[in-house]
Amino acid sequence: MQDDEPLEEWARRREERRAASKGKRRAVPLGDGPHRGAHVDPDAPRAIEEWTGTEWMMVGVVESLAAAQAVLYPPPVQEKTAELDRPAMGRGRGRHRKPASAEERDR
Repeated sequence: MQDDEPLEEWARRREERRAASKGKRRAVPLGDGPHRGAHVDPDAPRAIEEWTGTEWMMVGVVESLAAAQAVLYPPPVQEKTAELDRPAMGRGRGRHRKPASAEERDR
């Protein structure tokens, strides 16, 4: 029994994988010798490279590992929720309001 898939199916899956990986970035240390773990020389400058689908293209240079991490992993943007736009609760008898003291009720 042969499990060969049609060439069109394989090509479609390949293009989906390539499209999904486009735009991914990495930081490569600039210096002499082979590339090693990022922790080996944290103060060395880094090249920021982006995957185009066929090759890594350099898009910038940063001065250290910390700067590279800031570029590769920016902090999440916190959107202001509608709850923060509501006006503060005023005086009244709403369900969640602080009960009035006896003196205030007798007025």
